[in-house]
Parts: sequence; C-alpha cells; structure tokens
Amino acid sequence: VELAVVIGKKAKNVTVNEAMNYVAGFTILNDVSERIAQRSDGQWFRAKSVDTFCPIGPFLVTMDELSDWKNLRVYSKLNGNILQDGNTSDMMMTVPEIIAYISKTITLLPGTVIATGTPAGIGSAREPQLVLQSGDKLETCIDKLGQQTATIR
Repeated sequence: VELAVVIGKKAKNVTVNEAMNYVAGFTILNDVSERIAQRSDGQWFRAKSVDTFCPIGPFLVTMDELSDWKNLRVYSKLNGNILQDGNTSDMMMTVPEIIAYISKTITLLPGTVIATGTPAGIGSAREPQLVLQSGDKLETCIDKLGQQTATIR
C-alpha cells in the first residue's frame, strides 16, 4: 500500500517549496509484485506488469479536502490481520521532495500518478516470506483516503 500523488498541472524543474502547487490530490495505490517472476527474470518488468496489478483509488481526495496529508496512517490487512502499518510522516522523502526530484528529470503532466513508497511489512521481507494465496483477502487502507479490498485469485 502506498500514498499516490496525482499531478494537477504540468511540472518541470519545480522547487520543493513550489511542489505542492502542482498536486491535484491523493489516493491509494497498491504496487503489487509477483515475486517468483521477479526472481526468475532477474528484473521487475513482468513482476509488476500483470493485468490487475497496481490498482489505484477508490477516490481522489483533493488538496482542499485534505489539509493533513503529512500525517496519515497507511496500512494493509491480510485476512483481517495487520500486515503493514506506517504513517506518511515516516516517509524517507516528503511529497514535495519527491515531486521536485522527479521533475528535474521528467516533465510531470496532469494525471501523472506518483507512488511514494511502501511502509515496512511486505510479505517478501518477512521471515519466513509471506506469499499471497488464492482466496486471501487483502485490504489496503490510508486514513481519510478510503480502502481497497481485493480477493486474490
């Protein structure tokens, strides 16, 4: 589960101080990975490019609706049990820093979605590793942004 930032207007070479002026809003992003393909291929393309991977939503919450985006609980549950549990205040880079950094290399266009990173607790980082199974129920949640629910098939 990740906080997703949706760009609202064209951004190129913006400063950290200007960055939030380019944000349309926030939503939930689930950056799904198929680890077996990732390991066997030695790279990430197939592991992250399967149909239905990377669901985004269910809502776009605009900047005027969300004043405290710097302090949101970001968590996931697997079959009702907490899997990940973090906060946007713990991110390695702030949203403005991410936007400024990316905009130095590429032009961000309206509608661009930026995934900001996942909190600790992903299944492949656990010992033993946790692999999703058919029938598992995965919930990805961010306070004030909603939740996604998926049944693994």
